[in-house]
Amino acid sequence: MQTQQITAASLNLSLVAIVVTYHPKLEILQRLVATISQQVLRVIIVDNGSLDLHLDDASGFPNAELIKLGDNLGIAAAQNVGIMRARQLGASFVVLFDQDSNPGTDLLPTLYAEIQTLLNRNVRVACVGPRYFDARQTQPAAFVRIEGGRLRRIQCSEQSDVMPVDHLIASGSMIPMQTLDVVGLMEEPLFIDYVDLEWCERARVRGYQTYGVCKVTMSHALGDEPIKFMGRPRPARSPLRHYYMMRNAVWIYRQPWPRLGWKIADALRLVRKYVFYSIFAKPRAQHVTMMTRGLWDGLINKMGPYRAR
Repeated sequence: MQTQQITAASLNLSLVAIVVTYHPKLEILQRLVATISQQVLRVIIVDNGSLDLHLDDASGFPNAELIKLGDNLGIAAAQNVGIMRARQLGASFVVLFDQDSNPGTDLLPTLYAEIQTLLNRNVRVACVGPRYFDARQTQPAAFVRIEGGRLRRIQCSEQSDVMPVDHLIASGSMIPMQTLDVVGLMEEPLFIDYVDLEWCERARVRGYQTYGVCKVTMSHALGDEPIKFMGRPRPARSPLRHYYMMRNAVWIYRQPWPRLGWKIADALRLVRKYVFYSIFAKPRAQHVTMMTRGLWDGLINKMGPYRAR
């Protein structure tokens, strides 16, 4: 009953959903918009260069609008366009989605209720978000915290838990507009990969805390077809995505503001990824070449979209 009251009375007057697309599968995009459209003031679809995508194809819902960027400007730039449009509409909160996310109807009311509870306690909230579940994996992904220079995966012990965490994936994250006013927008030179992680860390050093909400999960495909290793599926990405992953991580390490413990923990994880994908990702030569190029470009501050040599 409380969720229904929140949905009807205030949620759709305060919240704008931002969906970033790049050559989306229309049936998946339409399902996403159908699920969230009646719970928000507006659904803003920001498209990164899908020249054949039209609003009638993308939604068919009266409170959806399509902003076509005309070229692939990257996920950070697209999210920023959506956030600035949400600000024009007077939104108090934004929630970010990727085109292939599949939220349940309880996601937005639950996140909204939890973020309001935190704000009413005068907590400086960066964002709140669900556990995500990739159907190709065996269980929902754990939340993550950095403790003593090590990355620790935190599993939910109770469904009622709302856990302080170090970062969330962007899709499904609900952010107060007042937090964005202080922390700033997404870092556009990153283009894709580490955008959400960088923003959460930037919010943290400014005194804001990110929270994972255990009672809701969201189906979300992360990366390409997983690599099976020792009987378990491991996330896999294209050589180009591995380029961005390596480059953007190194660029962030070079910035003065992230915590040293975070840099150490993430760098150790990055080394393990480089070794793993150099051995098991195919074609190996392409992955090694692109990862190595990414490390170099991060060192020399060559940012933005990848340009072939």
